[in-house]
Amino acid sequence: MRTVHDHNPAGLPRYLAVALLARLAEEGMGVAAVLLALARTGSAAQGAFVLTAWMAPHVLAAPLVGAAAGRTRRPRLFHVTALGGFAAAIAALAVLTGRAPALLTLAVALIGGSCGPVVSGGLSGLIAALVPEGPARDRAYALDAAVYNAASVAGPAAVAALAGIWSPGPAMALLAGVAAVAAGLAPGLFRPHPRPGTRTAGTAHAPDAPEVPGSTAHAPDAPRPGPTAGLAALVRVRELRAITAATCLAFLGIGGLTTTTVLLAAHRGSPGSGGVLMTAFATGALAGSLAVAHWRPRLSSQLVATLALLGTGAALGAAALLPVPAAVAALFVVAGLCDGPLLTATLRIRADHAPAPVRAQVFTLGAGLKITAAACGAALTGLAATLPPPALLLGIAALQIAAALLHTLLLRVRVRARAPVRRPQPFL
Repeated sequence: MRTVHDHNPAGLPRYLAVALLARLAEEGMGVAAVLLALARTGSAAQGAFVLTAWMAPHVLAAPLVGAAAGRTRRPRLFHVTALGGFAAAIAALAVLTGRAPALLTLAVALIGGSCGPVVSGGLSGLIAALVPEGPARDRAYALDAAVYNAASVAGPAAVAALAGIWSPGPAMALLAGVAAVAAGLAPGLFRPHPRPGTRTAGTAHAPDAPEVPGSTAHAPDAPRPGPTAGLAALVRVRELRAITAATCLAFLGIGGLTTTTVLLAAHRGSPGSGGVLMTAFATGALAGSLAVAHWRPRLSSQLVATLALLGTGAALGAAALLPVPAAVAALFVVAGLCDGPLLTATLRIRADHAPAPVRAQVFTLGAGLKITAAACGAALTGLAATLPPPALLLGIAALQIAAALLHTLLLRVRVRARAPVRRPQPFL
C-alpha cells in the first residue's frame, strides 16, 4: 500500500511551512487581542474575554474535531476549511474587536477557536502519512515540536513589534493573512493514492482522498469511530494515559509560568525582566527541539518524557532559590532545553500508541487537554498571586517533578483491555 509520502517527497517541508504559519497566527492571537482591545476601548478587558472565548473550545471541540478529521472522506477539504475558517475568524476579529457588540465579537472568537484543535494538534496527526516510519519520522516529530516552540517565540514578538511600529489592528490583520497562506498551502499536503491494481502515481482512486492515518477515506465499509473513541483510547492505552496525565499536570504549572516570572522579576527589583525570562525559556525549548532532531538520542520516548520533566522541574526549582539575575536567566534556558524534548516525545508517543482509526482524535484531544490545563494553571496563579513569587515558582517546579513521577507510575499500571498497536520504535 502506498502512502502520501510515496507521491509527495516534498510533503514534510510543506507541512512544516503550513504548521509554522498557522501556529504563528495562533500564538500571536493572545497578544494581539489584548493590545487591540486596549487601543480601541482603553481597557484590556474585552481582549481578555475574546481570548477566553478563543481558547475555550480547544478542549470542548477537540473530540468533535478529531472525530471529524478521522471520519471525513475528504480530508483535503476538511483541513483547508478548518484553516480557512481560522484565518477568517482572525480577520473578522481584527475588524470587530472594540467596535461591534461584545456578543458578536465573542461569537466570532468561539467559532475561530473551534478551528484551533486542527492547528494545535490535528496537523501533527498528518506526519505519519507524510513521512515513512523510522528515523525520518522521528526527526519529523522533533522538527514539528521545534515549529511549536518557534511559533511561541516569534508570534507574540512579531505582534508586539508590529503593534508598536504600526498599530494592533494591522498586526492582527497580518496574523489573518499568515493563517490564510497556511490554508492555501494545505492542499499540497494531500495526494491521491492509486486505484487498486495500478502502479501509476498519477492515477487517482479518489481526487481528494489520500491515505491519512485515522481517515476512512480508503475503506468506505470500515466502521467509523465515534467522537468519544479518542478519549477511550487515552484512558485505555497505558502509554497514552500516562503521557496525557503527566503533561496535563505539568502544564497546570507551566500555564502560570508567565505570571510568576513577571511577579518574580518585580519581587527581585527588575520588573521589566519577566519577559526576558520567558523569552529565555522559549528559546531554550526551541533549541532543545532542534537538538533532538539533529542528534537523535537513542532512548525510548517514555524515558525522554520523564527525564525532560525532571530536568525542567530541577532547573525551575533552582531558579526560584537563586537571587542572581544572570543565573536565573541561564536556568530558564536550561528549563526550556528540557521542555523542548518533552513535546517531541509526547508527539511520538501519540503516534506510536494511538490506534490508527482514532489517531486524529488522540492528537487533537491531547493538545486540547494540555491547553485547558495551562489555562487552569494561569487562573490558579492569579488567585495565588499574593504568595511570595519564589514560592510560586517552586510550586511550578514541584508540579514538573510530580508529573515525572506520575508518568513513571502510570506506565507500570496495566489494564485488561487494550487496543492493539504497532510495536514502538526507539525515540530517535
